[in-house]
Amino acid sequence: MTNTLTLHGASTALFSTWFMVEEWGVLFDCGDGVSAALMHKARKVRHVFLSHPDRDHISGMLQFHQLYGGSHLRIYYPADAGSFAPLAEFCTRFDPQITGTTWVPLTAGDVVDIGKGRSVRAIENGHIRGIKPGIRSLSFIVQQSVRKLRAEHHGKTGPEIAALRKAGGNDAITDLSVSVPLIYGADTPVETDGRYDDADILIHEATFLNHDDGSPDDPRRFKHSMLDDVLAMVATTRVRHLVLTHFSSRYSAAQINGAVRAGAEAHSLTCAISLVLPGMVSRDILSDTLPL
Repeated sequence: MTNTLTLHGASTALFSTWFMVEEWGVLFDCGDGVSAALMHKARKVRHVFLSHPDRDHISGMLQFHQLYGGSHLRIYYPADAGSFAPLAEFCTRFDPQITGTTWVPLTAGDVVDIGKGRSVRAIENGHIRGIKPGIRSLSFIVQQSVRKLRAEHHGKTGPEIAALRKAGGNDAITDLSVSVPLIYGADTPVETDGRYDDADILIHEATFLNHDDGSPDDPRRFKHSMLDDVLAMVATTRVRHLVLTHFSSRYSAAQINGAVRAGAEAHSLTCAISLVLPGMVSRDILSDTLPL
């Protein structure tokens, strides 16, 4: 599944985060610089999923809307995050010539159909949990639904299958199969409730490499993740391709590469791993895997 998708993105803690799945026309978050990085590729985007109202995840929205807004574009956001209604109003007033963009509030459990048997389910994460009432930070789970011919009908001819379908409909000859081609975790501490199980691709933050980062307190108090915690969690999830993002700019590429390699070995990870390094726009992320 992973090699059939083209994933572009950038993610540096505090500065900018966004990811585009080119084949689906989907953008996850809309941080600063996204329009300049994608340029005309962004015209493919039909769905924008905004995870939470921190500026590094939404600061590119005004320009993106001006360049690529319109009746084809739907923008989804956490319903309980009060920043988005004013942002939508400002976008409309600032660029009145752009009409028809739809802003859609989501809460945990809501499902959005994005076409071709794919849907996106919103799920709460712990990034802003407990600060104010309501669900103000979301992760997004992409699900793919396909109908597969039941084993007892394998080997039957086309006319035989057509007759069975005519007599009993698709439900009589097929079973519904649901897979998870991608999960976008967004900013979040590690969650160990099984939400990432069996994902083909997991995009997950790893803001801090370790506790010894110069902060007087545990970095997890910022409701972000530490690398070792992420790798330990992924070791139990059967994720096939892990994309690590949102590293703090305090770390160099060499430090990040070394820490990920050591952690992957320590936790006996066998999945593919790709890195989105601080300060960089990464193109075709899934084709660039870390040698382990």
